[in-house]
Amino acid sequence: MKIQPKPTSESMLMAKAREIAGYSLGDIAKSIDLPIPPDLKKKKGWVGQLLELYLGADAGSKAERDFAHLGIELKTIPINQLGYPLETTFICVAPLVENHGITWQSSHVKYKLNKVLWIPVEGDRAIPLAQRRVGSPILWQPSAEEEQQLKQDWQELMDMIVLGKIANITAKHGEFIQIRPKAANGKALTEAFNENGELIMTRPRGFYLKKQFTARILTNYITLSR
Repeated sequence: MKIQPKPTSESMLMAKAREIAGYSLGDIAKSIDLPIPPDLKKKKGWVGQLLELYLGADAGSKAERDFAHLGIELKTIPINQLGYPLETTFICVAPLVENHGITWQSSHVKYKLNKVLWIPVEGDRAIPLAQRRVGSPILWQPSAEEEQQLKQDWQELMDMIVLGKIANITAKHGEFIQIRPKAANGKALTEAFNENGELIMTRPRGFYLKKQFTARILTNYITLSR
């Protein structure tokens, strides 16, 4: 695998991301000698890994932004033929314990969403993985209105966690953000508190952006590009 240089500026990163717009995942993978799996059944994060490697992402830990020195997070987003997101977007793991004193300003959700480089990718399963094409990159920051709603969703969900109502949280909670189980398999467990303040074991949870929110980002970009 060919190691790609780390972009030294935002403009350099965007230029490199624009270079691959319209190219297939197979073309990009071959350019850096990365093996291409037949499908994503056992390699769910492969597309994201490919683009991280090609663009020179330097986050050694998932807790960091992908381009920490630029303050930018990278998110790939699979879309259908109409350009609509096919799945929700993972933000970060939800803190189920040791979460007292966390505010929106100090939260990992805000940290990750402060500035995001979105790269749409064809996600139709009828298209062989290697032939799926990459779309034009979008560098996005939340507007004041979007951040207010993100903050409101985060606060509502964190309040439920702190009050021990983790079992009551469903994917319907939140307008832009939701909390869902996050684990490689259903057997993974982590600590949390119930409503009586007792320590329990439950499935890890993650914060996700809902599809209607990421669809809005894509639509706004298309509108501005006309």
